[in-house]
Amino acid sequence: MLFLKFPTTMRKYFFPYIATGILFVLIVACHSKTDPVKATPSGFHDEPAALKSTSVNYADTNAAEYKAIIHSLDSFYSVQARVGFNGSVLVGYKGKVLFERYIGFANRETQQRLAPTTSSQLASTSKTFTAAAIMYLYQHKYLNIDEKVQTYLPKFPYADVTVKMLLCHRSGVPDYIHWIPSYRKDTRTPINNDEVLNMFAQYKPKLESRPNTRFRYCNSNYAILACVIEAVTEMRYPDFLKKYIFDPLGMKNTFVYDPTRHPMPPGNAISYKYNWRREPDMFADGVYGDKNIYSTVEDMYRWDQSFYNNTLLNNETLELAYGPCSFERPGQKNYGLGWRMLCFPDGGKVIYHNGWWHGNNTVFYRFIKENFTIIVLGNKYNNNIYQQAKIIYSLVKRTPVKAGFDTEE
Repeated sequence: MLFLKFPTTMRKYFFPYIATGILFVLIVACHSKTDPVKATPSGFHDEPAALKSTSVNYADTNAAEYKAIIHSLDSFYSVQARVGFNGSVLVGYKGKVLFERYIGFANRETQQRLAPTTSSQLASTSKTFTAAAIMYLYQHKYLNIDEKVQTYLPKFPYADVTVKMLLCHRSGVPDYIHWIPSYRKDTRTPINNDEVLNMFAQYKPKLESRPNTRFRYCNSNYAILACVIEAVTEMRYPDFLKKYIFDPLGMKNTFVYDPTRHPMPPGNAISYKYNWRREPDMFADGVYGDKNIYSTVEDMYRWDQSFYNNTLLNNETLELAYGPCSFERPGQKNYGLGWRMLCFPDGGKVIYHNGWWHGNNTVFYRFIKENFTIIVLGNKYNNNIYQQAKIIYSLVKRTPVKAGFDTEE
């Protein structure tokens, strides 16, 4: 090593500047060690919080104010059943279950009726769990939603797409359900998320728009987010959700279905077409993140109530998730980070996420200012399910039926 010997007068002159420079380097080094968000996977090691299971509380339905409402809801669903509705319904109001019904069959062939413990396919309502898992990792500084997806999944072929763009459907990535059949002759055997990611890497289908230029709802976004969760945590997506969400919240009848590894557990709701024919398997049935969570209306109410208690996510994270992200077109409908929303001119906001996969139609509406929740899980295809939320709202609130509700998946 070469040392330079300065005269005494030079040492006196330069030393303060040298000392200041060394101090600056030390400060920068210390700051870099406490960076608020880790950009790359760095040993996920969190233990699930010791949470008290989210309880389901019931309203006093003998109260005069509720008797007429319940009678109206029963009358409404009596008509719905006659015109083909088959499913489970729960209405929560002010933090308590006001109305809960199970109408029809989980398995028509065996005459098994729907029941409180009968799990049904949530379809795209599953996306709320995938998004919450990502936001949990963001909140605990294990990933940065503004980071490029390639940081976590190096083989992902689109360099300019961030995690946030996947969350809010602004990535421009094409939907795997539509393009994979062009490259795969077998469209019946279920594939998994790794296969989807590998096919993206191999075939690099053209983006449908430049990243972050417009909203386009796409299942690929959430299938890839499930891969991000697995890369960051080094856990399988079903295991992570069970350990960090389902079990802590007491969601005993909720699970991720992966037909590439395990058969469907017995007793769950079968997915039927409108004419009671079973939906056949197809290649996308093995992919999770965008769908494939099975749950019950009671467990979904636990999920809903957990947000009011900040059980999983704090208020700052929830406000980020509930914020609209797309403004190319004027209107009430928008999408945040895993949630659809209706944003009204008076500042009111409805948070929701419907779903549709095969014969399963799902409705999950959350009027968060009132702690008012509508959950409908159908397992026999019925597009009218998406019309039910506005009727239920009007019956509970004793108001005329309002326009503006989303009437499709």
